[in-house]
Formats: sequence, structure tokens, C-alpha cells
Amino acid sequence: MSESPLWSPSAAQIEAAGMTRFIRWSEQRNRLRFASYPAIHAWSVSESEDFWRALWDYCGVQASARGDAVLVDGDSMLEARWFPEARLNYAENLLRHFGPDDCADALVFRGEDKVASRLSRAELVAAVSRFAQALRAQGVGEGDRVAGYLPNLPEAMVAMLATASLGAIWSSASPDFGVQGVVDRFGQIEPKVLVCADGYFYNHKTVDSLAKVAEIAAQVPSIERVVVCAYTRSEFDVAPIRAATRLEDFLAPFAAAAITFRQVAFDHPLFILYSSGTTGVPKCIVHGHGGVLLQHLKEHVLHTDVRPGDRLFYFTTCGWMMWNWLASGLATGAALMLYDGSPFLNDGRVLFDFAEEEGMTHFGTSAKYLDALAKTELRPREHYRLDALRAVMSTGSPLAPESFDFVYREIKADVCLSSISGGTDIVSCFALGNPILPVWRGELQCRGLGLAVEVFNEDGRSVRGEKGELVCTKPFPAMPVGFWNDPGRTRYRAAYFERFPGIWCHGDFCEVTAHDGLIIHGRSDAVLNPGGVRIGTAEIYRQVEKVPEVLESIVIGQDWPPQARGDVRVVLFVRLRDGMALDAALAERIKRRIRENTTPRHVPARIVQVTDIPRTRSGKIVELAVRNMVHGEPVRNVEALANPEALELFKNRPELAT
Repeated sequence: MSESPLWSPSAAQIEAAGMTRFIRWSEQRNRLRFASYPAIHAWSVSESEDFWRALWDYCGVQASARGDAVLVDGDSMLEARWFPEARLNYAENLLRHFGPDDCADALVFRGEDKVASRLSRAELVAAVSRFAQALRAQGVGEGDRVAGYLPNLPEAMVAMLATASLGAIWSSASPDFGVQGVVDRFGQIEPKVLVCADGYFYNHKTVDSLAKVAEIAAQVPSIERVVVCAYTRSEFDVAPIRAATRLEDFLAPFAAAAITFRQVAFDHPLFILYSSGTTGVPKCIVHGHGGVLLQHLKEHVLHTDVRPGDRLFYFTTCGWMMWNWLASGLATGAALMLYDGSPFLNDGRVLFDFAEEEGMTHFGTSAKYLDALAKTELRPREHYRLDALRAVMSTGSPLAPESFDFVYREIKADVCLSSISGGTDIVSCFALGNPILPVWRGELQCRGLGLAVEVFNEDGRSVRGEKGELVCTKPFPAMPVGFWNDPGRTRYRAAYFERFPGIWCHGDFCEVTAHDGLIIHGRSDAVLNPGGVRIGTAEIYRQVEKVPEVLESIVIGQDWPPQARGDVRVVLFVRLRDGMALDAALAERIKRRIRENTTPRHVPARIVQVTDIPRTRSGKIVELAVRNMVHGEPVRNVEALANPEALELFKNRPELAT
């Protein structure tokens, strides 16, 4: 562990940060003194009603009513209700800064190197107005579902905001999903309208979507209207698609007018997101207007330090929760930078071209992207002016300590690097960045305000400096409203509250550090257990990825002996650079590196070369799916994978038979 931080904010940076302004405002309001971030975090947890009420006021949440009650039934995480008397609308809060004559950018879009566009604030409001009127004319009202099968286009943001303005519910998937994956999701929630595009671009290729859209419309009978956006070409035929119309025809009868925002309850459903695991049909996770709004305002304004006029970017698709997180950035008065396509286009330069050209202030991406970028020849710091860039964010999997080094060495030295962790389950973060705290190598900076995050050992005791389960011991507004079609909330209860009764158990294997930050060691369900010793997979990845020949890896526990089911051996699969082969010398070098930097228990019993590693569409490698293939067990929900064909590489491997 490094003895000094990789980055510390200057006095001027601390003074300018939104977190500092909020702390001072809270001190004056509550006649308190917070000597440090841990002090205000402790207050935000012990006095959670005061904190969330203060956040509402500080961020100026727009609502027709708030009421006096902040939290009802707060002694029960399952039964807790926040702001039960409130009436508000998420879309109204995102658009409240934007006037009819406001020419400042709201959305700036790049579709690889083929399409560039932007919408001003006034244009965005007008587009949302027309789309909302068209949805209303289609019969969409409060509680109805509108689904998006879309690239990360401005039209996706417009459709979502229009849906939310009506009190209807938005749900989306990216167009690289196959038909069955979309039907598995949208078939459960029965949308009334499907919004899609004619196709998308990826790695200089144009991919047609219309044939898949036709199949989806045929298999989801609830769909009454399919709205098709032109993206890859101007001319296409929608006649083969049931109930389809082009976007311009859908909107043609309506002129922009003042938007009527439907005032709904704090916990009224806003988004339906989907679990990305490969263990069955995706769970439909429902999130509410108020919880999403408050949590994202906290994360953007305080933890990420997004300010009016900033340029906020996250590399994401419409099928990942980070798209929803990005969308909420509009509530800060920032412009959103949207990109669709391959992030490695033009030798990895495409995102940095975008950043330099548009003055990006916040660059968000996945840990896997940064890991992969570090293995290329691109050194952005040498070729780009990134003067405006203040923050780099990473999520999707644990960010390796070496990737922390890469960011500061090769992207920018004076930047707040925030490794963040949460998930679809809360459409936000449990641990994340902080502009007034130092960045320590390999660590997430802090636990989020208002979240009673702890690490429990197997006995359910809170521990520091040792590995255990990430839990949250008190209710918070961004908890899901529940799962769709879950009578009695039985599946919801089983998903989070059975490991430690009545306490949210998130499924991350982690530890609290001496700096009061967090280290994520991997998913709990992927933890290895050789000889009864629990090992987080990230501990092995951190060592393997230092080996120059290795591009990426995946590690599992194989039942061994096969019939005994009493113990496991560690098996490591590696994808090497082109033209390289795994020989005895390289295998021994990998083992030695792991042994010298971890423990003998971490050393794999077998190392096997593969040509690809399966991952979800948000870039997460899937240890459980690989483990199932190795053991000859079925893998369900393969539609969650970006490259399901890679699973066959792990089937009946002779190297694992002895």
C-alpha cells in the first residue's frame, strides 16, 4: 500500500468544491461543526432524516409538495418509506434550469466518427414537449411502460424525459441485445410503446436493427406502437414491423408547448432496470422518482462535483445503469456528452478527441476500458489538451492499482480519480469519489453520504481492515421500490435481506481501509474458497494483469476432486497478446508473481490459455457462467452476454480433467 496519496486536492480545489459548500451550509443550518468528511458522514447516517431533508433544500428540489414527514417505518429497511407526502416529477427537476430561449448545450452527441449533433437546452425542452404530447395521444399515462431499444442517442434521452413527465415508466436496452434478451426483459413489463432506431455503428461497421425490432414487436403483444428513429440512414421501410411509424411522423401533429409535468409520489415508479447475471431470467428492478433524483443529486453535486456548465461524460449504453446515472446530470445544469460505438475506434483516440474538442470536465468509463487502454500505445497526456478535465470515474469492476498509476501517469496528473461501486440494484453508488479527499492507490475514496455502509464478517460483526460482505444497515431513498411482478416482495427480500436478516447485503467482498476508503475484492458469489480460505478474485487479477503478455484473465474455483464437492482448486484462464502462447516458463512466472504478492493459497493449480473471455454488455467478466461451463452445468440468460460464443471455449477442457 502506498504511503502517500496519488493525488490530493489543492486548497483552491477544496474551496471551490460542491462538497465543501454543502458542508459549510449544513454547519450553519444545523449549528454543528464537521471537522472532517468522516464527521459529516457519521452525522448523515445517525441523523439521516435531517441529512436528506437538508440535501433536498440545498439542491432546490422542485416539488408541488414535500410534507413534514421524511421517513416512515425507518426501523425496517423493507418497510421504510421516504417523504410519503411529497409530490414531484423527476423530469421536471432535470429540465428546471432550461428556458425556451436558452442556447447553451444540453446534449452533445458523437456516433463513432460518422455522426455529430447537439441539442441546446431550448431544443431539448421543445423535443421533450413534442414527444410527451405524442405519447399522451398514443394513450400513455401514469404507470404505463415505454421501452427503448436504442443506441445512446439524444432521442433516447428525449423519450425517457417525455415518459417520466407523464408519470409513465421508462425501461431500456441497447440494440446489441438479441431478440430473446429483449423479450426476456420487455416481455415481463409489457410496454405500450417501443422506441428504437434503424441500426447502429460499431467499430466502423453499420449494424441493422429493423429485423430484430420486427421480431420483438411480434413477440411482445402489449406493444401498441413502435417508433423508429433514423440514425444510420435516412431511408428505410417500417412496413414489415407491426404498428410501426417513423419518429418524424409520430411527432408531426404536435408543436412544442409548455410541458405539464405529472406530479407523482416520491416512490412512484420511474425506471425499470434489469439484473445482468447469467443465473436466470433477468430480475426487473423498479426505482422511484424521488429516490433516484435525491441520490443522483447527492452523487453529482457533492461527490462528483458537477457544476452548472460542466461537460459530463460516461461511456455507457442504454442497457447499463450508468446511462440513467448520466441522465440525471442534467439536474445540475451540466451538458451531457453522449457517445455511441466502439471506445477503441481510431487506435483508441476517439474518446479523447471528443474530450478535447468539447472541453470535457468529467470522464467516466469502465475499469476494463482503462485496463485495456493501458496495454495500448496511446498516451493521452502527450497528445491532448485536457485542461478542463477535473475528474475521471471508473466502475463496472474493481479498478486495479496499476490502472490508478496509468491514469495519473498517462492521462492527467491533476485529476480526481474516482473508482465507484454500487450497481443496478440501487442505480447509484455505495462507495465513490470525493473532491475534497486524497486518492489512495487502489482505493475507493469514501462511503456515500447518508448510507450506513459497513463490512460484516461471516458472524455479522462490523469489521475494519479485514475482508467481508458490503452491507448497508439503515434504509436509504435509492433502495428499489421493489421488483416488477413480485407479490409479497418475496424475491426482493430474498435478493438482499436473507444473508443478514433485515440488513441490505449487496454481494460485494470488500474491506474498509485505514484511510476510511474501501477496497473491492470482487463479487461475493465469485469468491474462491480453496481449503476453506476466502479469496477475492480481484486479488488475483491485480497480479496477473501486471504480466505484460496477459491482456485479460478470469479465475474460478473448480470442484476438486470432482466427486467430492468438498473443496475447490483455483483455475486461471488467460487471454494473451496476439501470437503468444502459454508455455511452462510463462505459467511459472504468473504463479510466482501471484505467490510473491499474495499468498500460496492464491496460486492457481491450473493456468489455461483461451482466445476470448465472456463478459456482460456492460463489460463485466462472468466468473459464475465460466464456472458453470467448466462443471458442465447450464448457463441461463446468455442474452446478457456481449460474446456468448466465448463460453464454448471453457467446455470440456482436457487441462482440467486431471
